Amino acid sequence: MNLPSQILEQAVEEFSKLPGVGRKTALRYALYLLKKNPDELRKWSNVILRLAEEIHYCEVCYAVSERSKCEICSNPSRDHSTICLVEDIRDLIAIENTMQYRGAYHVLGGIISPVNGIGPVDLNIEPLLKRVEGNTVKEVILALPSTMEGDTTNFYLHKKLKPFPVSVSAIARGVPVGDELEYTDEVTLGQSIRMRIPYEGGVMRK
Repeated sequence: MNLPSQILEQAVEEFSKLPGVGRKTALRYALYLLKKNPDELRKWSNVILRLAEEIHYCEVCYAVSERSKCEICSNPSRDHSTICLVEDIRDLIAIENTMQYRGAYHVLGGIISPVNGIGPVDLNIEPLLKRVEGNTVKEVILALPSTMEGDTTNFYLHKKLKPFPVSVSAIARGVPVGDELEYTDEVTLGQSIRMRIPYEGGVMRK
């Protein structure tokens, strides 16, 4: 694809780095922005700069936050004795949108996937264990994708949590096997959280 401008070419290159965006879609985005007036573009670019400079990871749960501790971890009305373990921030948002869960969270930052070169050391597992060591956590809910990688991560986490006096549960299989939580409808996801069942080494007991 030969473009008449080097700046346009650079814009296409950057847009095409976004997940699921090819060069044709990237060009469409760039041309769309060209139609905007400079003030709109400055506002757009300022938001991107603020994302880079002002958004951090919560020092407790690793969710994104504008402060060192996110709103959920700072909220005394939440049940901090229950931790819902999720793959990333999109799953946290999906569960929060159900309005069926009032506990705390822990964002792993991924799931174990040897094919993609992701192992336990690449995830926020040690900080989770340190939270559990404090003896204030009573339950850890495994809310990971119902995929092979998600099940592998569940099994690994269950072994790591076994020495601690906490109950380990998993969301009910109302979430279809192979589905990502962020694409599950809120009613189904909410019911899966409320009807969670004990997890025992790869087997969920009824």
